[in-house]
Amino acid sequence: MAKKILFGNFKGGVGKTTNSVMTAYELARKGYRTLVCDLDPQSNSTQLLRRTYGLQNNKELIINRTMMVAIQEEKVADSIVNIMENLYLLPSYKDFVNYPDFLESKFMPTAANFKEKRMAYFGSLLSEIEDNFDYIIFDVPPTLSIFTDTALFDTDYVIIVLQTQQRSLDGAEAFWEYLQEFYDNHPSIDFDIAGVLPVLLKNNSPIDNQIIKDAKSTFGTDMLFNLIVHHMERLKRYDRRGISEVGFTAQSDFHDVRLHGLYSRLTDEIIERTGIQNG
Repeated sequence: MAKKILFGNFKGGVGKTTNSVMTAYELARKGYRTLVCDLDPQSNSTQLLRRTYGLQNNKELIINRTMMVAIQEEKVADSIVNIMENLYLLPSYKDFVNYPDFLESKFMPTAANFKEKRMAYFGSLLSEIEDNFDYIIFDVPPTLSIFTDTALFDTDYVIIVLQTQQRSLDGAEAFWEYLQEFYDNHPSIDFDIAGVLPVLLKNNSPIDNQIIKDAKSTFGTDMLFNLIVHHMERLKRYDRRGISEVGFTAQSDFHDVRLHGLYSRLTDEIIERTGIQNG
């Protein structure tokens, strides 16, 4: 059975999508069959992985059925596309903004436990195919919404992404509190917080160091990942052109080697924190 991980924060622009997709990419390179579920109507994960597919295959990724259509037809598997060996995507599109309305029409407020039924619906569809994967990665909006609650209702682990700025720390604290409240209010769910992942806004900055110190005080030293994601300009190119690595594209160089090495080590720590061993 797949282990499911959600990357989150209530502050946008903290690297949540980048780190969730890079983790999924490295998991796939390590031999784990990995599915990225893009539960954000902005579809940032989908765009990044479509660019990655195009960069590595010199052709456009064809998506014949959006996730929203697949949900309506109760055939989630029909929307899954293969990005590369071991890496798959359940793609979002702008029509996914209609998902809350779809749930409201399917589970009317007069129905018993309608709120939990709405949150559990996507997971019930996903359960039909999750045994085909080792990991499922959820990317969600940086907001309190049915999209986030849907992932929380089905996930096994949560990773809080903390960019080293005060607003990100505030968002991480608010998200932490919401996770505790959500867990307490829904006895049927069971997830753990795998850790808080620090993402440096600027290398060797006193403010960044102070934010990490404050985070250790707030969440506990053991809760912070040992590996810190340092600021790397190459990630900006990935967002624009897709993920590259030596052997796939002529433009790849030692910056790609260094970046993949970092995320490979991060992925090893995530594997350790979530208790999965290959083989």
